[in-house]
Amino acid sequence: MSPRRSYDQYCAAARALDAVGDRWTLLVVRELLVGPRRYTDLHADLPGVSTDVLASRLKDMEQQGLATRRRLPPPAAAYVYELTERGRALLPVLEALAGWGAHGLAERGPTDAVRAHWFALPLLRRLAGAGLEGVVEVRLDEGRFHVRLGGAGSYGDGPAPEQPDARLALDAGTCVALCRGELSVGQGVREGRIEVSGGSVLAKALRAS
Repeated sequence: MSPRRSYDQYCAAARALDAVGDRWTLLVVRELLVGPRRYTDLHADLPGVSTDVLASRLKDMEQQGLATRRRLPPPAAAYVYELTERGRALLPVLEALAGWGAHGLAERGPTDAVRAHWFALPLLRRLAGAGLEGVVEVRLDEGRFHVRLGGAGSYGDGPAPEQPDARLALDAGTCVALCRGELSVGQGVREGRIEVSGGSVLAKALRAS
């Protein structure tokens, strides 16, 4: 395996790219922001990455102090990878990239893979920008994910682990419109494109947005 390359520049941006600038690294971070993941789960949700490259990126992330590998207790007895505090600090970086790149979601290519939780980053940024707090569970045809608004914010794959403050049901195209700032949740409700369930303050605020 060839040694890691460095820009050899005494610059904060260059140092950051030395750590996470390799192809696939930030997408591995995106997956681990969901929570601890097994290697097989990571490989399944990173279509196109080879097993060698994924293993190399995970090893590099461990060496950089971005991720750790640990064994789950029985009966699972499986190894999982998870982000360290330094790795989790990349959330706002991924949010900013997702917000900047949301314009690229205008059209879905015929070979584009999709996972429901990939919409979590730009949606988290969009909803958090409205100053809302609470847990929102989102249901798309492609699956479910949840976002936690307020504080540092977070997201996860699948249903929320606790009772969410609001549930959104919509299609991927409408979710893209939300992420791109072309539609508010309230507008989507009024147009019949989004269903919001829940009686919390958050649910009411989303309907009125």
